[in-house]
Amino acid sequence: MTKQIFKDVVRSALPKNKTLNRFTLLSLAFSALCGLALVVLTSHPALAQAITIDLGETESNATVTGRIIQLVALLTILSLAPSILIMMTSFTRIIVVLSFLRTAIGIQQTPPNTVMISLALFLTFFIMAPTFQNAYENALVPLINEEIDEITAFERGVEPFKDFMLTHVREQDLELFNNMNGGANYKDPMDVPLQVLIPSFMISELRRAFEIGFMLFLPFLIIDMVTASILMSMGMMMLPPVMISLPFKIVFFVLVDGWYLISGSLIQSFGPAVGVGG
Repeated sequence: MTKQIFKDVVRSALPKNKTLNRFTLLSLAFSALCGLALVVLTSHPALAQAITIDLGETESNATVTGRIIQLVALLTILSLAPSILIMMTSFTRIIVVLSFLRTAIGIQQTPPNTVMISLALFLTFFIMAPTFQNAYENALVPLINEEIDEITAFERGVEPFKDFMLTHVREQDLELFNNMNGGANYKDPMDVPLQVLIPSFMISELRRAFEIGFMLFLPFLIIDMVTASILMSMGMMMLPPVMISLPFKIVFFVLVDGWYLISGSLIQSFGPAVGVGG
């Protein structure tokens, strides 16, 4: 009974036209042959090989694991490179001072953030050029030539940055974090660990940046006060003084060659022995 019902369903599903039925069967057979031929032609032995990632010549699983850990560590360092640039170089002081300058003038969007960050980066590169060169020659070049291992290269590469930070960190800031870290006494300043030196250096840089920012605000604040006094004496109390004083502040900044003074002062604030020729 079940077989009869199945046959009836199949017959009802097939077209009644014999020509069309034959054409459908031929199409199905041709499609099956094409699929079989495609499988046979593409079943080359090279295609059946497993995909592997070559991490170098390995003698054991431990070596492979070590290679993977090194790769993960390298990717982590690359992802943290912007933060390292901010923490251990002159970038913090420069970008904060430039932000204060833009706020003091009263133009929030000019120069744009891209220009400000680019200027801060190139000033940082100019100031840190001797440090970068020292780290490159003493750490990176021997590592590339396989003269030292990764740990030794890291220690040598950090030394120029530690020397730079120790030169510009305030003693009381360093004592603050050293006491919080246990209050150890270090015979050599280079023995101060990075977890103590980096935050001490950063708050020292922020303090100096705010000091410079205060000095930048004074002349523009005087212009705002004079403009507001003149407007009040003329009875124009409803007119915003900032809108009137903005052109005068821009002209004043251009006449004193502000960008020249700001760039030179920022570079000289890190000492005379900075720059490419330092």
